[in-house]
Amino acid sequence: MGMTIAEKILAAHCGKKEVQPGEFIEATVDIALGNDITAPLAIEEFEKTGIGKVWDNTKIIIIPDHFTPNKDIKSAIQSKILRDFAKKYNIVNYFEVGRAGIEHVLLPEQGLVLPGDLVIGADSHTCTYGALGAFATGVGSTDLAAAFITGKAWFKVPETIKFIYYGKLNKWVGGKDLILYTIGKIGVDGATYKAMEFTGEAIKELSMDNRFTMANMAIEAGGKAGLFEVDEKTLEYVKSRAKRKFKIYKSDKDANYSKVIEIDVSKIEPQVALPHLPGNTISVREVKDIKIDQAVIGSCTNGRIEDLKIAAQIFKNRKVHKDVRALIFPGTQDIYLQALKEGLIEIFIEAGCAVSTPTCGPCLGGHMGVLAPGEKAISTTNRNFIGRMGHPESEVYLSSPAIAAASAIAGKIVHPDEVIK
Repeated sequence: MGMTIAEKILAAHCGKKEVQPGEFIEATVDIALGNDITAPLAIEEFEKTGIGKVWDNTKIIIIPDHFTPNKDIKSAIQSKILRDFAKKYNIVNYFEVGRAGIEHVLLPEQGLVLPGDLVIGADSHTCTYGALGAFATGVGSTDLAAAFITGKAWFKVPETIKFIYYGKLNKWVGGKDLILYTIGKIGVDGATYKAMEFTGEAIKELSMDNRFTMANMAIEAGGKAGLFEVDEKTLEYVKSRAKRKFKIYKSDKDANYSKVIEIDVSKIEPQVALPHLPGNTISVREVKDIKIDQAVIGSCTNGRIEDLKIAAQIFKNRKVHKDVRALIFPGTQDIYLQALKEGLIEIFIEAGCAVSTPTCGPCLGGHMGVLAPGEKAISTTNRNFIGRMGHPESEVYLSSPAIAAASAIAGKIVHPDEVIK
């Protein structure tokens, strides 16, 4: 019996010829990632051991991005813990505010994650890197501490669900719509502790930015990882960024899948996830007169240059509705700079948007966009749980950048075609 991409990567990293779903393994990781919320606890546990050295100062990545720029004394202390740890152990890949960005946008951009890698991160959206054909998954802070010491982590080999997307994408439909539709179809627990393998002719047509978006939200279906097979688009993306060798893994034709789900993308319209679950999805055309107070475009899900270009296309020569706050968050400093050079930032500001430095801020209700009681937001982020972006009595609606931008202009959730006529 053949193996899936996920099984092959795990087998290679634990020194076995093959592994089976359900098997427990200890594997050597290529990258161990932490941020300003999760890494301080890992550092505390690491220091308790008194070991005095890290496993590999080039493979540990530390990025302050959640409550940064720091919003208060507590968040400043969290960031200082990271800074001190990075200095003490000479962590090569520590990215300070102003020289970095949102972790899951930054790592691929910097060529730090490559095809075939095994990546753990103390952040649930670490699964983003599956877009590059890597097995990447979130872990707890204590598991991260153990990896700081040993370079290893334990895994239960997951079963894999194969998703086959066929047909031609409709106008304004992209990776965000595909993954929202998929989560709506299988439910927020539909892929619990399973690898989600995204395949099919429609997937081959997707850009890397769209693939990152889909892999990012695998966790919203309960997935352990979300993986794409490496193709020419992947290689084009990594060839100018890779600073080390990598290995490509592809699923065998006789690989065993727990389930195969086929989806005709020609039947998918732009999607919106209603409160309070990412799986509570409907077509934007089915949304009836929901007025919004805030629109957020950015995050590790949709803060890449392609996302900003789509938003700018809609905002150009138009104004944000007088009752709406529109917030733009480029994913990294490089993306911010590219958007500036291409005139996108000017478009946003002239439209009445507030443009922020890269940060996770509003996505987790941290800062720079927290909602008050009764307020509603349309957001390109990945979660819309109760209280996710602020007060428990606020509401978050998830969408693509196209819908978010159009809604910011209309003052209510609308299809982009209602603004661009």
